[in-house]
Amino acid sequence: MTQLPAPPHLHVESLHEQKKRVLFVTSEFADLVKVGGLGDVSAALPRALASHHDIRVLIPGYSQVMESGQNIRIVGEVGGHAALPPCKIGRMDLADGMIVYVLINPELYERDGTPYGDAHGRDWADNHIRFARLGLAAAEIASGTACIRWCPELVHANDWPAALAPAYMAWRQVASPTVLTIHNLAYQGLCDLQCSAELGIPAEACSSDGMEFYGKLSFLKAGIAYASHVTTVSRTYAEEITTPAFGCGLEGMLQAKVADGQLSGIVNGIDESWEPRTDPHLVQGFGVRQWQGKRANATHVEQMLGLDADSGPLFAVVSRLVQQKGIDLTRGVAEQIVALGGRLAVIGRGEPELEAAMTELAQRHPGRIGVHIGFNETDARRIFAGSDFLLMPSRFEPCGLSQMYAQRFGSLPIARRTGGLADTIEDGVTGFLFRESTLESYQEAVQRAFNVYRHPELLSAMRCRAMAAPLFWRQSVLPYDELYQELLGATRLAADAL
Repeated sequence: MTQLPAPPHLHVESLHEQKKRVLFVTSEFADLVKVGGLGDVSAALPRALASHHDIRVLIPGYSQVMESGQNIRIVGEVGGHAALPPCKIGRMDLADGMIVYVLINPELYERDGTPYGDAHGRDWADNHIRFARLGLAAAEIASGTACIRWCPELVHANDWPAALAPAYMAWRQVASPTVLTIHNLAYQGLCDLQCSAELGIPAEACSSDGMEFYGKLSFLKAGIAYASHVTTVSRTYAEEITTPAFGCGLEGMLQAKVADGQLSGIVNGIDESWEPRTDPHLVQGFGVRQWQGKRANATHVEQMLGLDADSGPLFAVVSRLVQQKGIDLTRGVAEQIVALGGRLAVIGRGEPELEAAMTELAQRHPGRIGVHIGFNETDARRIFAGSDFLLMPSRFEPCGLSQMYAQRFGSLPIARRTGGLADTIEDGVTGFLFRESTLESYQEAVQRAFNVYRHPELLSAMRCRAMAAPLFWRQSVLPYDELYQELLGATRLAADAL
């Protein structure tokens, strides 16, 4: 693997003398609209950074945002560009003081469905317009032309929907530094080369050195090319994406970023609501070695999913039901779990064929396997709290949050040694890791979990270590603070040299 530079060193205190203005650009924000882990990170990371910086969020004005019940007042506007329409900019002040700017254009954003597609899971045909408009709005705010009377000193863009922000800033010669965080390299935001005119992209940017990618335009490639610094959400994933196996065709560009010292991995944290003693979602709270609370939540899960109440271990899947997550492997290992006296609780939604396959699995094993197609926060937290083991056989996992949620609630993750799973699980101490994405390798790890379950003192000790393992955002945020300071300092030095 390509050797990465060391991540920013953790300091107990921030290095800055005064708060800097930072715009955090994202397509999801869990308070208002969430599809996956990006929404959780986008809600938690800016809040954690708020004690260090004047950080504000920019998000499209989806129906869920506009109908959230939050007061939105118009504070600015941006003009049209090529096929990108003009928009209003609203300001939302949340109860905890977090400021969210909302990009308002009903025709673009106020639709039924998710931020990315309709209620049937089909991507919106004009997503290239919708999210280019988001990136350009960020650039206009950074250039001071959006009329909002606040101008960031640094822009932090997240994943492909925001990745054109660094590009538009470069094309418009906005000198402020930019950070692009890759939450999942597999989603790149591709559109036809012919879309360049609609997006107002300069001709020289439509080359292999810019955002051209095998005859298409890649939003994520543009962000990588033009960002001052690229981060990913774990150190191992930062190393993996520089290899052909995980690089999704962008490994060469990412290797160049490593050579320039412009790629690093900073592991995600979790927010402090994941406190098993006081979490209001739980049937009964619990602390270290107070396992009666876990038992109460397990009983609830058994009743909710129609599982037999017995002394066997309870395994859980809390996940999007998609190929990346190794759900097909879990279908295979489920037979082993049932044969050895375990039970399996599944909650999630995703690809229709995998949803159907998991439902059929439950029908074949009534009382032993329970499946709920859908998701809500309360049920998910109760499953984390009630389960003994969490299954995460991901083929790749940039960071993953579920393994840390499970650990915090005393459920030991069984996961493939990849990405953030390798960084956040200590094999045999806070969970179980297996190396190959094969049924045999996975089954061996499940067997190890059964062996631990048969020794209550060892199980209790591993639970205690797991509950203390995850980082909270107040700890994970410090490397971001140092990175921001480094980039802002370099910008000041460059300006002073002119």
